[in-house]
Amino acid sequence: MPLDFTAIDFETANGSSASACSVGLVKVRDGQIVDRIGWLIQPPPGHDHFVEWNTRIHGIRAADVLEAPGWVEQLPDLIEFAEADILVAHNAGFDMGVIKSACAATGQPIPAYDYMCSLQLSRKTYTLESYRLPMVAMAAGFEDFPHHDAVADAEACAAIMIHAADRHGAVDLPELAQLAGIRISCTVPPAVAVAS
Repeated sequence: MPLDFTAIDFETANGSSASACSVGLVKVRDGQIVDRIGWLIQPPPGHDHFVEWNTRIHGIRAADVLEAPGWVEQLPDLIEFAEADILVAHNAGFDMGVIKSACAATGQPIPAYDYMCSLQLSRKTYTLESYRLPMVAMAAGFEDFPHHDAVADAEACAAIMIHAADRHGAVDLPELAQLAGIRISCTVPPAVAVAS
């Protein structure tokens, strides 16, 4: 299995992890970025208020998502793009939490995805003062991107994984996880994943 994965990044409207308002996805095949896509999301009812703090970070306002499809409408597009890839995110617990919470808020089954965290990986790969995405991306040679743009952040995350795999001499993500001493987790418990 070559270095294939999909990097993912969400922005949220507020403190609720169900409040996804934007997603970015970047597909990697054989260690090269081959495709990228992103779109706005109308957060689920009850999770759809925008707080100033979040808007200040990513620039997305309530008016921007009024015509955007909701989580239920866009989840199939996310699944279609990611295929059966391992998902990768910087601070993956947050991004996988968005998927789980948004599915729970809309009554959708949680898709079973294996995932890895580029933040955990970066701590095992680089010696940095900060492991925030822009700092790690710079260490991986990926600079000057619009941080908190979901597609740009997913692309930065992908660049980190590719660089780290090269540094560790790993040919795929399972080997990279093993060499770096980090786990590949799953969005649903194994017993649930088997049953579905």
